[in-house]
Amino acid sequence: MFYPLSIWIGLRYTRAERRNHFISFISFISTLGITLGVIVLITVLSVMNGFHKEVRERILGMASHADIRAASGSLEAWKPTLEKALRHPRVVGAAPYVESQTMLVHGRQVSGALVRGIDPEMEPSVVDVGEHMQQGGLDQLQPGSFNIVLGRELALALGAGVGDRVTVLVPRFTATPTGSVPRMKRFTVSGIFSVGMGEFDRGVALVNLKDLALLLKMKEGVTGIRLKLDDVFASRQVSLELAQQFRGWFHVTDWTDRHRNFFAALRMEKRMMGLLLFFIVVIAAFNIVATLVMVVVDKRADIAILKTFGASPRQIMNIFIVQGSVIGLVGTLLGVVGGVALALNVEQVVAWIEQVFNVHFIDPDVYYISVLPSDLHWDDVALVGFGSFLCSFLMTLYPAWNAYRTLPAEALRYE
Repeated sequence: MFYPLSIWIGLRYTRAERRNHFISFISFISTLGITLGVIVLITVLSVMNGFHKEVRERILGMASHADIRAASGSLEAWKPTLEKALRHPRVVGAAPYVESQTMLVHGRQVSGALVRGIDPEMEPSVVDVGEHMQQGGLDQLQPGSFNIVLGRELALALGAGVGDRVTVLVPRFTATPTGSVPRMKRFTVSGIFSVGMGEFDRGVALVNLKDLALLLKMKEGVTGIRLKLDDVFASRQVSLELAQQFRGWFHVTDWTDRHRNFFAALRMEKRMMGLLLFFIVVIAAFNIVATLVMVVVDKRADIAILKTFGASPRQIMNIFIVQGSVIGLVGTLLGVVGGVALALNVEQVVAWIEQVFNVHFIDPDVYYISVLPSDLHWDDVALVGFGSFLCSFLMTLYPAWNAYRTLPAEALRYE
């Protein structure tokens, strides 16, 4: 597209000290605006990726990568199924579980919750809830102990602490002379966990698998089998392979099915935030139009002389496209370097600002984190860089077209 003459003259115009200092100032502002826009965009996208990663890890601290459930609702002979699932090359952990929606009662406080029965020895191979224990441990959930571990928010709602007794009511009924009454059992609070997600801290309690199965009259059956994979993003493919392997006798789901709407909302939020912030780059790129329009007016005599010496209109147009593209390229490269550097060190930068100005941007009591997370994705960097340069290039077309239409006789009439 560009001729050597156009590139040489365009670069010369870029490096030359202009007589009109206002044009030089606008050119500098254009470069600076693009640089700052790219830095902000890369940093914000990295911080959003960091928050999304933090949320995903907290969800997977309680939710398995994939679940196998019986089509009948109760998985009786679950051990052969578990062993068969473990033979899949991407499955690295498996554990049975029993769960039921229940009503928890402590004193006058009542709260609904999902009570999950787990095997304390096998559960750590699937999720890392043991790492989020604030009090007690999973090893206290022994068969027959009827101990229960509550989420932090659930414990606060019930006003229960370690050592207190909590009554668990399950949706199973026992016939009595006075009518049907729900089955219930008193459990002792042996621990409290906190994963930083209200869905689990407020709505989940853990007990021993056999204790809950006894309360639900499930005998040796379980609700299903929870799986951990070597790659969390391969859960969809592995679930499909296991579903085909078990031939329709089981329902196989993955973590994206249970939180599809939530993660779709996060992706939409990232796209919209990125689009809105990209307008910073667009606005900065508009300064390129102003710069080149003034340069074209300032160089009308030069354009006329070049055309008189035989330069084609296309060559004249390319001169100013090169000049504007150089401004956009320099701004984009500086922005990419600055954005990557800031995204990789945003935690330290925020900590320094908090220390210097004695402010706190993130309250750990509210967000359950004390630092600003950042997760740099190079595909985001490439997309921002390409989009910024493309926008800058497009902004050069109108001024270059004005230079293209310059008539030598008109430009030299008063010279």
